[in-house]
Amino acid sequence: MAQVGIVMGSDSDMPVMSKAADFLDQMGISYDMRIISAHREPDVFFEYAKTAEEKGFKVIIAGAGMAAHLPGMCAAIFPMPVIGIPMYNDALSGEDAVYSILQMPPGIPVATVALNGGKNAAILAAKMLAMSDPKLLEKLKAFSEEMKLEVQAKDEKLQETGYKNYKK
Repeated sequence: MAQVGIVMGSDSDMPVMSKAADFLDQMGISYDMRIISAHREPDVFFEYAKTAEEKGFKVIIAGAGMAAHLPGMCAAIFPMPVIGIPMYNDALSGEDAVYSILQMPPGIPVATVALNGGKNAAILAAKMLAMSDPKLLEKLKAFSEEMKLEVQAKDEKLQETGYKNYKK
C-alpha cells in the first residue's frame, strides 16, 4: 500500500516529479504516481483525492503550474498533509503557480516548496512520515550526514586547490 501519492496535471511535470519519486525510492517509501488534470478530468481528480485516505496515503505531493489548482483541491478533499510543488512556466516564470499554491484560504493549508522543488517535497513528506517511523528517521539522519560530508569534501578540495583551480 502506497504511503505517498504523487500527482501532476501533465506529463510535462515529470522531470520535476521524478525527483520526488527518486528520493522516496532512496528512502524506501512506497508511492503511487499519477497524471490527473483537475481541470480536464474533474471527476477523475475528485475520485483520486476522495479515495486517497482509504488507499493508505499519509501525504500527497501535488505538482502544478499556471492556474495550479491541483494541490489546493487535494487539500480541500484529502484530510492529511498536502505538499504543493509550483512548476516553472514560460508565461509568468512560475509566479502564478507559487501564489496559487502558497496563498490558500484559512482551513485549507498546503505546504509549499520552491519552484520545481520535487526533491524537497519528497524530503518533507519523508520527514512527516518519520514522525512515527524510527527507521525512516534514521535514514533521514544518515542522508543529512551525507550532505554535510559532501560539503566538507568540497571545501577541503577548495582549500587544497584554491578557487582559480577548483573544478567540480
